Amino acid sequence: MSFDNLNLDPQILRAVGEAGYFEATKVQTEAIPKILEGLDIRASAQTGTGKTAAFLLPALNYLIAPSNLDGKGPRILILVPTRELAMQIASQTEKFSKYLSRVRTVCIVGGVPYPPQVRQLSRPYEILIATPGRLIDFIHRKKINFSRLEMLVLDEADRMLDMGFSKPVEEIVAATPSSRQTLLFSATLRGSVLKLSEKLMDCPVEITVHANREKHENIHQILHFVDDLAHKNRLLDYILTQQEMKTGIVFTSTKRYTDHLVKELLDKGYKAAALHGDMNQRQRTRTINELRHGKIKILVATDVAARGIDIQSITHVINFDLPKNTEDYVHRIGRTGRAGTMGTAISFAVGTEISLIKHIEKFTGQTIEIKEIVGLEPRSQKQSSQKAHPLSLRRFENRRFKSKTSVLHKKSTRGRYNRKLCPGKIN
Repeated sequence: MSFDNLNLDPQILRAVGEAGYFEATKVQTEAIPKILEGLDIRASAQTGTGKTAAFLLPALNYLIAPSNLDGKGPRILILVPTRELAMQIASQTEKFSKYLSRVRTVCIVGGVPYPPQVRQLSRPYEILIATPGRLIDFIHRKKINFSRLEMLVLDEADRMLDMGFSKPVEEIVAATPSSRQTLLFSATLRGSVLKLSEKLMDCPVEITVHANREKHENIHQILHFVDDLAHKNRLLDYILTQQEMKTGIVFTSTKRYTDHLVKELLDKGYKAAALHGDMNQRQRTRTINELRHGKIKILVATDVAARGIDIQSITHVINFDLPKNTEDYVHRIGRTGRAGTMGTAISFAVGTEISLIKHIEKFTGQTIEIKEIVGLEPRSQKQSSQKAHPLSLRRFENRRFKSKTSVLHKKSTRGRYNRKLCPGKIN
């Protein structure tokens, strides 16, 4: 659908066209009209679907009409998990609001001195883009007045919760008027994110948009089946000694094991560092810069902290722990093979994760090559007299379960909300 059909102001459409955008994406087509109607939205949308413009364009459209409320505080609050995302959205805001008068944006994030931000907040502004930690500081210092707030946007809500911002987010929301319009965007709408949305909104319209599949054809994807944690560690030791291993990211599922693994790697003489949500913005920025400049060769990270890393020198991604979903897998391996270079993505999986591997292959439309290293085969393979060779997933599954029955699929349950009360779901 053309942006011209979405009832946006001509000055916004002019800026959008000059930025090179003419056709709205699915999430924009579904969300913008609902937001302009004043409805609450919770949307499941990955990075790359156009979700930022989906909430930013209607928010700017609101600002064309002057506020009926007095005060210097923001009319639009956009809450994001990281400094980098805040700055990206601020840049987009400037681009799309270039022909609008009376639109001033303030961006407050961690890792920046307070005085300049205090001065910015002392002058009239319409849009506030903030990270939870720094915003809470300013709320406690009574530097922000939300009396004229009309719209609250939570972008990448899943990342905010994964980074431990659940309580700050709830405190921030409690400081805003109950009459506000609330928009929540997240990669998924499950678990804690679903519960948060139910606290913030009475009857939101739900929108689900799947990202376009990335082929990653220049990334060699390899799978090693493992027996246990000790087996993973032995395989990692072997892989890190290979000549083609230059710079890599090792993904783990928990912050605690990220720190533990880094300590082990440092003890073995590797230039390693951790990156996870317990680190403050200054620490994360310093670590990424050290990786970019070659001072760190191995980054051990969680999904949340490593989102958006774009460093061409990364040759390997190692999924020490498999991600929980296919989208995170695609994002992880996309940290290598950047800018036309070749990359290698290696995953460790236990036998009960075969169903997830199948789902990843189905989602990406690609086959992951299964490999075995002589002397490091999983126990079920050592019992075989066949020579080591690349295996198909079906062949491995047949061999592993030849003499026993195993249940691989468990019936899953997801949080539901009352469809009779809230019928507005868009798929």
